[in-house]
Amino acid sequence: MSNKKPIAELTHCKNSFLECLSTGENILLSGSTGTLLYEKGIFINKCFEEVNISQPELVYQIHCEFINAGAKIIITNTWGANATKLKAFGLEEKSHEINSEGAKIARKAANNQCWVAGSIGPLGVRIEPWGPTSLNEAKTIFKNQASALVAGGADLFILEGFPDLSEIHQAILGIQEACALPIIAMMSVNEDGHSLYGTEPEWFIRKLDEWGADVVGIDGGNGPAPMLELIKKIISVTLKPIILYPNAGLPRMVDGRLIYMASPEYMGEFARQALLKGVRLLGGSSGTSPAHTKIMAGALRQSKAFKHTEHKITMNHSAQPVHVHTSKVPRALQSQWAKKIVDGEFVITMELLPPKGLEIDKILERAKICKNNNIDGINIPDGPRASARMSSLATACLIEQKVGIETILHYACRDRNLLGIQSDLLGAAALGIKNILCITGDPPKMGPYPNATAVFDIDAIGLVNMVTRLNSGFDLGGSSIGVPTSMSVGVGANPVSPNLETEKSRFRYKVEAGAEWAITQPVFDSESLFKFLEFSSQFQIPIIAGIWPLKSLRNAEFMANEVPGVYVPKTILKRMEKYKSADDQMQEGIQIAKELIAKIKSSVQGLQISAPLGMVDFALKLLD
Repeated sequence: MSNKKPIAELTHCKNSFLECLSTGENILLSGSTGTLLYEKGIFINKCFEEVNISQPELVYQIHCEFINAGAKIIITNTWGANATKLKAFGLEEKSHEINSEGAKIARKAANNQCWVAGSIGPLGVRIEPWGPTSLNEAKTIFKNQASALVAGGADLFILEGFPDLSEIHQAILGIQEACALPIIAMMSVNEDGHSLYGTEPEWFIRKLDEWGADVVGIDGGNGPAPMLELIKKIISVTLKPIILYPNAGLPRMVDGRLIYMASPEYMGEFARQALLKGVRLLGGSSGTSPAHTKIMAGALRQSKAFKHTEHKITMNHSAQPVHVHTSKVPRALQSQWAKKIVDGEFVITMELLPPKGLEIDKILERAKICKNNNIDGINIPDGPRASARMSSLATACLIEQKVGIETILHYACRDRNLLGIQSDLLGAAALGIKNILCITGDPPKMGPYPNATAVFDIDAIGLVNMVTRLNSGFDLGGSSIGVPTSMSVGVGANPVSPNLETEKSRFRYKVEAGAEWAITQPVFDSESLFKFLEFSSQFQIPIIAGIWPLKSLRNAEFMANEVPGVYVPKTILKRMEKYKSADDQMQEGIQIAKELIAKIKSSVQGLQISAPLGMVDFALKLLD
């Protein structure tokens, strides 16, 4: 009788799965539970994971189909069962139940003949440094999900569908805090093999190995074929077993249904080739049915004679890291504006709105006037109050090229996704833009196109993180961009925010992310500014005060009632009301602004003066 222990006796033992790997066995995972749930009538707008508690027999049936097809690891129906994703369905309070029941269903189907892998996917929100969810918060959410899966009987974990290396790191840490079970960790890749955030495969495989994953690999992508091209790259940087878990080809819409077009035979040939190249674990993500799994199982049975020498032969422990570390440009050398900030000079900028059409001559002439009056830079807002104007980037480039004065480019997160933002920033740097003010942006509903789509992939904090990373020579995925950008990074601040504690918290995060200076919203109340300056002094970051000279009573009322983030005291409105003529109101607006400047000038490092309706000559009277 054989002395080899059956899987049944090894269930719930960490070493059982790892011991199997050490014997050289190839292991097949189950396919896409979601694909089968869809085929069996669960609509895509439903929470697939909730089916664990509403129709557990359906999930059980799917697991059994994959087991009968030859899968040796059954993946729980819990990929999106973290509290954050479940919140969209009002199910966040049921996270523990959905996960534990998901593991129990798989455990029952496995019947001690297969391992149960608790599936954990990304949170569905951006985490630090790209979003408001902190790393610790993310780790706690993953830990809670892992604990629930352990309670339900999971033997190991599988991390799938992760685009962000920092997020999968928190998932690994969360699992490791919850238990000591093995971890299969996979990053989702695009056709060129980079993560969806652009990280090179060699780098993220190294990190997954370093962080303690027991099996490392890739999932998703554009189907099996591109993954085969990546094996040599990833297998050369780790001794850990490699897993490939591709989608079953690219999906197509057929008669209103999303169909993955790779045939079972095609997936079987993929499995055979992957095994020959040294891959140890295989499965299929979206579109992979029991029919695909059955053919792949046949390929694994035929591979039992394979010896995985290629993995050992191609291992290169001396391979250099993918990253090329480059020197960050010192702040004083980033731009003329940055040097003045670093040297402690008092700076003055003029805010000019981009044109609504193609006519550029007027703003160029206004910029020339500013240059002739020794203004240090031109601020170019980016779609203020959700308006549609010439892009701030194009406007800034034209001013710098034709006038020869530096600009401060406002960049809003409202209109671009994460990849588009990175492209814009690289393009701005290539065009010579050296100063950027990172802002979140006003939502479209505030402007003339309220039905326009708001993107907001990241906010101003995430944008500062991105610029800081580019200035260090790395893209959002952590890959080297070669020569780093060298943009001076500023942020907005609102001393009169109705949610002042939130504003202070966000300001702190902006500074921690790399902000080097700040420009306030237009200030009309000196006392509010002084209180904010007292708070901000702990960060030793230069503050430039926003100044808006009121040109009329109507302008004052507009600022007081229709411009977000601006507070105009009633005392100022009353002063403007005293005068009936337009000239007198303009003079009073100038006087109010001059009095404010006199009060605050010694407490700030500069002024951003706005030119109402482009009236530069009017705004320059503040400097007389």
